[in-house]
Amino acid sequence: MINIDFGILNPLEKKIHAALTDQSKYVDTIRITDAAALCNCSVSKISKFTKKLGFTNYKQYLDFLYGRTQLRADHSSELDRLESFIQTFDSQKVRDVAKLIAEKDKLVLLGYGPSYVCAQYFEYRLKTCSNKATIAVPDEWSARTMIDDNSLLLILTVTGSFKSFADIYKDSEEKGGSVALIVEEYTPNLIRQYDKIFCLTREVQSRGLKPYEKNRTLFFIFMEEVIRKLTRMP
Repeated sequence: MINIDFGILNPLEKKIHAALTDQSKYVDTIRITDAAALCNCSVSKISKFTKKLGFTNYKQYLDFLYGRTQLRADHSSELDRLESFIQTFDSQKVRDVAKLIAEKDKLVLLGYGPSYVCAQYFEYRLKTCSNKATIAVPDEWSARTMIDDNSLLLILTVTGSFKSFADIYKDSEEKGGSVALIVEEYTPNLIRQYDKIFCLTREVQSRGLKPYEKNRTLFFIFMEEVIRKLTRMP
């Protein structure tokens, strides 16, 4: 799983990211040694920066920077995808999401189409297993009526390609609320738009499937762990 959080970067690290982002517009690739020279720092600093940001290594960060995906999409069955997800399961991401939910008085779950059905199920689970005020909503208009400075807007999406979340994301932050996305599939373009995103896997489902046709199995596995963690928090 990948958790990209630009909010945890210090000023130097933000300058590194800005410099590499700008450089990527003019060259086809940036070797880590060239990145270090460009940013006037050591290679180890570049490596630590990419890992702090949430990537496994510099190469993965570079794929993100250039919008490349090197995934096994059409070569693995759904069971292979699930097996990979479980084998690489990162409990820290569960703790991170549980902490975000616990910090706010109200949780607003936003999902479109089948993702809304998932949100409804999690609303039911949280209401029966915890005291957290939770509401599932199917669209931005409904979300706007619910969000405030004591709310967390948690967006569920498989690819983020069905509809942009930019407006509701901005509205929620302007009201002082927190926002986070839980995404089934690693989507570089989506990650570039938001600063707190939890990608559950680097593997994707069949490219022949439309977003609403894809299953949401990983949502259920991950969120059940989050709910279990929440019920055990003091």
